Amino acid sequence: MKAQLPFINSNQRKGILALVCLIVLLQIFIFWFKRADNNAESTQYIVDVKTQQQIDSLKIVALKEYEPKPFNPNFVKDGKWFQLGMSTEEIDRLLKFRASGKYVNSAVDFQKVTGVSNELLAKIAPQFQFPEWTQNEKQETKNEAVVVNKMDLNKATLQDLMDIKGIGDYFANAILAEREKLNGFVSIQQVDFIKGLRPEAINIIKQTTFVKSATNIVKVNVNTATKEQLTQVPYLNSYLAREIVVLRSKQETALKIEDLEKINNFPLDKLKIIRLYLDF
Repeated sequence: MKAQLPFINSNQRKGILALVCLIVLLQIFIFWFKRADNNAESTQYIVDVKTQQQIDSLKIVALKEYEPKPFNPNFVKDGKWFQLGMSTEEIDRLLKFRASGKYVNSAVDFQKVTGVSNELLAKIAPQFQFPEWTQNEKQETKNEAVVVNKMDLNKATLQDLMDIKGIGDYFANAILAEREKLNGFVSIQQVDFIKGLRPEAINIIKQTTFVKSATNIVKVNVNTATKEQLTQVPYLNSYLAREIVVLRSKQETALKIEDLEKINNFPLDKLKIIRLYLDF
């Protein structure tokens, strides 16, 4: 017995045809939508000149926020130096130098003090920012030959010192306080040891002042003075005075200036000046 196909009437055929057309239309719509979406992604937007300038300016502002800001290497915390790549030893050299009351005023000075490599210096030096007056002073030193009428440092007044370019109220008062403490300078080299005086200020003082041979110095005889008398000598503290007395007791011959070099922690950088206050 043969199988018979199901009978489809006219309405059913129309329904099937309509469904097929709907499916075809839906496929065409999906294809067109995807193509339009792809074209939108590849569209290049064109902006006018003014809008582009505004965009560029916003980019510059955003980039500046991430640019390294200039700084004075004399006033930087340890952590920043570590971030910049300096070693512990290099940082310690800088801190020791600053603790002495001195300042670095150029990238060359910074390298001399810290011992950083040329490569690291080239990386961090562009961020250095030194006071303008230090740079102007170097330029003037290079370009000008200045004739200076020197004054006696032991007779200079506060106003005399403040009138010297580069010496303000603070440095002038520090010099006068040291002069009073020493009962007058005996050597211009004594300004090297004034606490807080920057190297630039020291150089200026040496260029503009002088110290005459002092006539009012009461010299102390190293071989006969007591510990208390030796303590009164500038730059000799109680420890050094005691060590001189001990050294003197151990020697059969009288002490000479070079014998003081044997004392542990004796300030050899001040030996020539101390010599001016002593008899042997």
